[in-house]
Amino acid sequence: MGAQSLVVACGVLALCLALTGATNPGFVVRITQAGLDYAHQQGIAVLEKELAQLKMPDISGDFRIRRVGKVRYEISRLDLRRFHLPYSRISLVPNVGLQVSISNAFAEVDGNWRVKIHFIRDHGSFDLKVENIYIKINLKLGSDTSGKPTIDTSDCSTRISKVRVHFSGKFGWLYNLFHSAIESRFRKILESKVCENVVSSVRRELQPYLRTLPVTARIDAMAGIDYSLVAPPTTTAQSLDVDLKGEFFSLAHRSAVPFPPLALAFPPDHDRMVYFGASSYFFNTASFAYHGAGALVFEITDSLIPKDIDFHLNTSTFSAFIPQLEKMYPDMLMKFRLSASSAPFLNIGPGGLSLKPVVDIQAYAILPNSSLAPLFLLSLTGNVSAVIDVKSGHIVGSLKVGRMKLSLKHSDVGTFQVRTLQSIMNILASSILLPRLNARLDQGFPLPLPDRIQLSNILVRFHQDFLLLGADVHYQPRG
Repeated sequence: MGAQSLVVACGVLALCLALTGATNPGFVVRITQAGLDYAHQQGIAVLEKELAQLKMPDISGDFRIRRVGKVRYEISRLDLRRFHLPYSRISLVPNVGLQVSISNAFAEVDGNWRVKIHFIRDHGSFDLKVENIYIKINLKLGSDTSGKPTIDTSDCSTRISKVRVHFSGKFGWLYNLFHSAIESRFRKILESKVCENVVSSVRRELQPYLRTLPVTARIDAMAGIDYSLVAPPTTTAQSLDVDLKGEFFSLAHRSAVPFPPLALAFPPDHDRMVYFGASSYFFNTASFAYHGAGALVFEITDSLIPKDIDFHLNTSTFSAFIPQLEKMYPDMLMKFRLSASSAPFLNIGPGGLSLKPVVDIQAYAILPNSSLAPLFLLSLTGNVSAVIDVKSGHIVGSLKVGRMKLSLKHSDVGTFQVRTLQSIMNILASSILLPRLNARLDQGFPLPLPDRIQLSNILVRFHQDFLLLGADVHYQPRG
């Protein structure tokens, strides 16, 4: 029993370690079959151009014909005039990767021939048609140590079922006698060259392009986003999923996030080419990073108040609510310093995105020597909702402030009725603070997109603990 218990304990420990090591993504990218089909169209167009530039080697050899004798031949200056891929498809292979199948492809080649029969020499030209070319390509997806995606050809096979060659010239009839041998050599060479080109094209074109997907995206002078892959991409029968870290961080000092990402229950939507799942963890690390960088501190002075508002931030205005203020600090300008003691925590649910920030408002009088005299400290709590959209490959948003509640935490000017300041705080929030926040949110945060990708037909939906964005994709080739 002791040995059995030890085995069970070791098994439980191993399971716990495995579960602990598993990392939920903060951001998920899902590419549907429609998205893969579009990417496949772009890739096939590139591959077709690559194959049309294949360099074919010269062919030479000997052949013996009855009653003629030994024939020495040379095939040279092979020119691949066209290589057409009319039918192809891309398939998801669950837990393996992607498979590209090409059928009924065809190519045309021309070139020169030379022949020597005893002391007789001649030369001419030929035309070669290759039909019913079938190509199967298996692509393996992964990630490197930096968290960038990788792709490589795990298998490639080419099968050519028909090769027809026609030689012209004085002794062209001799070539046509042993055309099957020539065609067989063409077939083997071309089958080998096609797969060599596919492997080279994937490594030369596709892999470098995938590496344009940003692992880290600098947002501004304070923060960036970590979009590194937390695991290799996974394929199912319906989609290709890419799990990203999805974490904001301070550029000055990156510290561990004190809360874990939750698992995302991705819905089975497939109407768009690509979907982005941005978890509450993603947004809350933004709050954590900017709070740690000191970006969630705002100062409001009289010069920031819009000219169309008949209101001044000075002790004369506030003496209507706090009479003793005018006596202690007569006719002096004031300053409000707004700060959050902790990073605001955001919630996402089917009803939308909301947060309930708690903000400290420290009021100062600006003395004649420009020093500050503390007046009172307020605590403001409120309901804030957000509207989310996608613009130019960025998540953009705007905030709406609902009901706010004020309370007095400390006063250096005696007691007063805090509720009398509610209308002034509403003005400051709606006219100054909110426009500044929304101007920053309108600049947005970049989505993890490779180069030259544009999004359209945007879909925005809220789910429990994450925001779902759907879009169709347009690839813009280089001029």
